[in-house]
Amino acid sequence: MTEYPMRIGGEEVRTPEVRQIELPYDGSPVGTVYVASGEQVDAAVGAAAAAARVMREMSLDERSAILRKAWQRLLELREEFALAISSESGKPIKEARAEVDRSAQTLLFSSEEAHRLCGEVVPMDASPAGKGRLAMTVREPRGVIAAITPFNFPLNLSMHKIGPALAAGNAVVHKPASATPISALKLCAILEDSGLPKGALNVITGPGGAIGEMLVRDPRVAMVTFTGSPEIGLRIRNLAGLKKVTLELGSNSALIVEEDADLEQAVPRSLIGSYANSGQVCISVQRIFVHRRIRDEFVERFVAGARRLTLGHPHDPATDVSSLITPAEAGRVEEWIAEAVGAGARLLAGARRRRATIEPAVLADVPPAVRLWAKEAFGPVAGINTYDSLEEAIERVNESEYGLQAGIYTRDIRKAFQAARGVHVGGFLINEAPAYRVDQMPYGGVKLSGTGREGPRYAIQEMTEPKLICWKVQAGL
Repeated sequence: MTEYPMRIGGEEVRTPEVRQIELPYDGSPVGTVYVASGEQVDAAVGAAAAAARVMREMSLDERSAILRKAWQRLLELREEFALAISSESGKPIKEARAEVDRSAQTLLFSSEEAHRLCGEVVPMDASPAGKGRLAMTVREPRGVIAAITPFNFPLNLSMHKIGPALAAGNAVVHKPASATPISALKLCAILEDSGLPKGALNVITGPGGAIGEMLVRDPRVAMVTFTGSPEIGLRIRNLAGLKKVTLELGSNSALIVEEDADLEQAVPRSLIGSYANSGQVCISVQRIFVHRRIRDEFVERFVAGARRLTLGHPHDPATDVSSLITPAEAGRVEEWIAEAVGAGARLLAGARRRRATIEPAVLADVPPAVRLWAKEAFGPVAGINTYDSLEEAIERVNESEYGLQAGIYTRDIRKAFQAARGVHVGGFLINEAPAYRVDQMPYGGVKLSGTGREGPRYAIQEMTEPKLICWKVQAGL
């Protein structure tokens, strides 16, 4: 096993307490990391505060060049990073490779956006009192940003916070998920090797609750960006005071399938959307509303597709679905399925469990009050319910307390935009499953799904502050 020390101020840091990272599929050891205490948190924030002054003075081109060099290095190490992601998270290796490719794109987008960081000219003389004055805004980095990331996309969701933060001239203290810190530590190493100033990125590992609270409370931290559960996100917001906070808190994404939908497209994309990464995706397709006239055909196709998915070891290139992050999480999903069936849902396929792996489950006629429908399942399970009118489907989609992404399949553009305008979410997909995301688009939710937007351009806006510079033009100058 390889050991992976924390990285603080450009140095490797070890502590007396160690933790073993395991492959979720079978519990085999993957590597050893160290557990941070308050001392390491304080040191990391101090290093970031010092580096923030250096980052602020760097030119846009200097920051962009560092990120571009790291982008090239990440592509060179594609297979090494993919294996690390697959091993620590249990994600099938083909999905891990796709995550590395997306992470590289996110890094490249961040590098490009560094060149486009600008303010605007303010037309002062639009007001009578503004005559003879000129003004502009510039965007300045916030300073130290605490980035707290989840296990399900351990590299790309980290990149969505780190890349834009560095492009904007901030310094970062990164707390990756306890189960999946290895790819984050490896990322820090290649950024440092690419010329990033010491302390501009610090990675601390250990229990999320204690470390996260210390970061949120530290007055040197100017912003907290978090992806995770609503419960923790709400606690962060309550503790943060006047700090800038962005939160991505998950969903139970819904898909509407109209009677005129092209099922040749809708079914395969829905299957990927429901079962990729064993359903451990914030925009995983969990609730499917199918028009009554095509319900039987859709269900037949969807169930057949779910049964064709290959379960297996995450390192096997043939594997479509592997384990959840822990056996405990698999047990929770199994419990939620049993609760739904007990309340009247029909189990059409799957749901058998072995350790942390659950066969892709398909349920129909799921009561809206059960957790499997009302909460975020974060597992390989999809529920299919029937509707009679588009207005009914929109209303039922909106019953959720979440609002990250949703979608519709239809050939009728009027219906498509009726749903797009009527469904209350941060992103709406037409003729695509709501699990779709490309990394330059604005991404974020409403309601319990959080606040703020990611995607490098949009994250940079969150991670910088506008400053007005106004001057009175003297006669003759």
